[in-house]
Amino acid sequence: MRLSRPALPRLLRRTTAGVATLAAAGLLATAAPGALAAPSPTLAAPDIPLANVKAHLSQFQSIAQANGGNRAHGRPGYKASIDYVKGKLDAAGFTTSVQQFTSSGATGYNLVADWPGGDPNKVLMAGAHLDSVSAGAGINDNGSGSAGVLETALAVSRAQLKPTKHLRFAWWGAEELGMVGSRYYVNSLPSTERSKVSGYLNFDMIASPNPGYFVYDDDPTIEKTFKDYYAGLNVPTEIETEGDGRSDHAPFKNVGIPAGGLFSGAERAKSSAQAQKWGGTSGQAFDRCYHSSCDSTSNINDTALDRNSDAIAHAVWALGTDTTVPPGDSYENTTDVAIPDNGAAVTSTVDVTGRTGNAPATLKVDVDIRHTWRGDVVVDLLAPDGTAYRLKNSSGNDSADNVIATYTVDASSEVANGAWKLRVQDVAAQDTGYINSWKLTF
Repeated sequence: MRLSRPALPRLLRRTTAGVATLAAAGLLATAAPGALAAPSPTLAAPDIPLANVKAHLSQFQSIAQANGGNRAHGRPGYKASIDYVKGKLDAAGFTTSVQQFTSSGATGYNLVADWPGGDPNKVLMAGAHLDSVSAGAGINDNGSGSAGVLETALAVSRAQLKPTKHLRFAWWGAEELGMVGSRYYVNSLPSTERSKVSGYLNFDMIASPNPGYFVYDDDPTIEKTFKDYYAGLNVPTEIETEGDGRSDHAPFKNVGIPAGGLFSGAERAKSSAQAQKWGGTSGQAFDRCYHSSCDSTSNINDTALDRNSDAIAHAVWALGTDTTVPPGDSYENTTDVAIPDNGAAVTSTVDVTGRTGNAPATLKVDVDIRHTWRGDVVVDLLAPDGTAYRLKNSSGNDSADNVIATYTVDASSEVANGAWKLRVQDVAAQDTGYINSWKLTF
């Protein structure tokens, strides 16, 4: 991850436990990308072997040691890293291409690998920068992300996955000089090719030795995919702010391509609250060896590397093999809404249009509310005319986390079209949460 001036902090939402075509270079008009559909819950990703990911990191370390101690842009260690990754992908059946560019008077390289099959008009990309700074081998920054993406790609090959989307993996050069490689790639894509990229997933520093678990909040669907994964591990997450705009998702985001990703922290210090929920040492940087010679294979947290590598695979499987809900049948809101502690009720709205007649007698309401004490929470469905249907009462005996449930409502007396709302209120003190998402299915 490249250095940046400190940015103004953004408000953090509280998260709780429970989650090729390459063309000639040139600036081209931005095209609206294809939308991401909700991920399919039926196709599970394989476990990514930690030993395999660490073996790639050992190779990156050896490459650096044999080439002046680093894998930086314009240095032989970077090209050797590209050759290593390309060799693995070629042997696994990927179609690979190496894109050259020039920066700071030196030749740089991007490696792009396409998995055969999938809809060519819906491309899901996952990428990481492969270059280090000149000070060291760059094993956490960013051998970790590069190795996690590589092993996920190899897992796709082992499974002979047949995704509904076309899968493309990428390793970027000269990120440490200002996202040069990824920006060159994006600017080299004709507008018609950009419009086919339905999402880009970025992984930069995923194994910091004093790790946090941070999720990008750039695209709601991608964000939810990662947050739900970690909720399933009972690992709390936070919205990523330290590296916002400092890594290779930025060129994609800047042209309107949905982006997301994971990060485990860089030079900022871990707070006491973060150490309490994640472990590690408060007051110490997430990565004390950030951009230093000590960023070696000993600068890796195995648990973070394992979890984040599995999360990469989960996102690729879920978002790359999604199933499309028939148009008009389901309506979803994935925007987070904070629920005040012992405060006023809040609402989240879905607008239903294009239907005829009334809602069904079996209107399905899928609710995903993250909360540290679900017994405090009262949940209602509000019909467009304001009629309230109670989905969940509060209970002093219900001490579990979160409200993740499906309710069935007889709404046959309600007109289907209009603004339906989920109303949530926290009626007792000390515990907080947020509406993660909710969906109506007619």
